[in-house]
Amino acid sequence: MAATANLSNTLATGIEPGLETTVFFEPEACVFPFGTHICVAEVDKETGNAEITRFVAVDDCGRQINPLLVQGQVHGGIAQGIGQAMVEGVEYSEDGQLLTATLMDYAMPLASELPVFELDHTITLTPVNPLGVKGVGEAGTIGSTPAVAAAVADALNVAHVDMPFKAEKLWKIIHQQ
Repeated sequence: MAATANLSNTLATGIEPGLETTVFFEPEACVFPFGTHICVAEVDKETGNAEITRFVAVDDCGRQINPLLVQGQVHGGIAQGIGQAMVEGVEYSEDGQLLTATLMDYAMPLASELPVFELDHTITLTPVNPLGVKGVGEAGTIGSTPAVAAAVADALNVAHVDMPFKAEKLWKIIHQQ
């Protein structure tokens, strides 16, 4: 069929050879995924070092066309959210010089610092598109950062701690009480 459409000299007058189509789809309404993320953290009272000991996430992005890609998106998002909460931060000296200008200075989490993520999902199809799919790209990042923040604050028995949760900051909070 492709060869006929591209090479045929028997096409009707006015029809150019080739196969091409363009379609635009705009859903009637926005579609949002949902889920919950739960984190368990421990803070060493002697060092102030925080460790995530368990992380559970259940997300719903509707029908999963490729479950392995969905799982990868959620894994990456959780790692990014944990990094933001635990170690990442733009820091300046007292005279305004950026101290975290390169990846040598800007801390990011290592795989060895992350727990095994316990993932599950529910599937609630959306009626707004023919596939019943929702987005999943931000699910891990949006759920993980507040889950980690709540776990660290709970471990310290305080209502709030500014991120990132570096050991020196947590040690000072522990020893001020």
